Amino acid sequence: MRTLLVAGPGGSGRTTLAAATALEASLAGTRTLVLSADRGDSLGAALGVVTGDKPLAVSEFLTAWRPDASLGFRDDLLRFQEKATGALDLLGASRLEGEEMTPLPGAEELNLLRALRDAALSERFELVVVDLPAIPQALSLLALPEELRRYIRRLLPAERQAARALRPVLGRLAGVPMPAEWLYEAAGKWAGELAAVEAVLADPGTAVRIVAEPGPTGADAVRDARLGLALRRLPVEALVANRVLPDETGWLAAPVAQQRKVLDEWNADPVPHLGRDPRGLDDLRDLAVPPVTLPAHPVEWPVTEQDGVFVWTLPLPGAVRGELDLIRRGDELVVTVGQFRRIVPLPSALRRCTVEGASLRDGELRTRFVPDPELWPKDR
Repeated sequence: MRTLLVAGPGGSGRTTLAAATALEASLAGTRTLVLSADRGDSLGAALGVVTGDKPLAVSEFLTAWRPDASLGFRDDLLRFQEKATGALDLLGASRLEGEEMTPLPGAEELNLLRALRDAALSERFELVVVDLPAIPQALSLLALPEELRRYIRRLLPAERQAARALRPVLGRLAGVPMPAEWLYEAAGKWAGELAAVEAVLADPGTAVRIVAEPGPTGADAVRDARLGLALRRLPVEALVANRVLPDETGWLAAPVAQQRKVLDEWNADPVPHLGRDPRGLDDLRDLAVPPVTLPAHPVEWPVTEQDGVFVWTLPLPGAVRGELDLIRRGDELVVTVGQFRRIVPLPSALRRCTVEGASLRDGELRTRFVPDPELWPKDR
């Protein structure tokens, strides 16, 4: 299965172009699913149908799905209450009824990841097009599976889970109740679900299509998106410039000139402004979006060696030296660049090295490592 994640700033027409991209693929005979987490049915408005919690067949090869976050949230919370009965009774907490449960902020996005995982496991589709939220939220969402799995490993490490038989004894010795079996079971279930999502995001057949309207605001958003995606090693399949105006000498001359200035800087596929909001399959076809080209060129993080020094290269397009920070912590490198941060496991060879220095040139972070004599093989 191939996965195309469509990201862009709010108001850029990202949902419409996600629908148009999915339609274009389906017209070529590709079994395609388009997913959206939008509470309002903007996906359905673009397709000219009503989408909802059940996958809807729009045409022979196109299915649309807008999963309902409230249903998944309600089911999860009810199961949690059932499992945590003892703890809730101890605290004197009253139960919540299903009818009074409303999804918390971010539940839609989490439900979108779950739907993506389910689509991948179903093997029903050859291509899944995902309408992501606006770029800042999208980048946080794409980082979430890895970060949550890391928290689970730190809070409930495998060695503590392996000592389940000792928990009652330890609880009596400590004088406090130890985590119940269901907590470890739940953690294992969550870790498995998150790993499945991570596998989809890390798959060579997954890439991101950036949608933006050419202009100063769009240029800033694209710069942030490229940087954030590079830090997550997610390749960009295409940059689509939406709502491109025709050449004009009248009152539109100024906005046209502004668009042209940005388009000259971008290597983008232009999509024309139709003069109206696209609605229905005919309008989506008129947009003539570029076809999906997957797999995209992967983001490589190569390690090279010269004169006994290892250099780890991380492409960070648009990174600024003054906004870059690196911290070596054990077998991990904490990389902070602007508003983005990622804790990256070191390649095995570099774990036996010390950091000698780093440089940022031509949009690439080059971190230098030298072997630690106490850890490196003596015969090297």
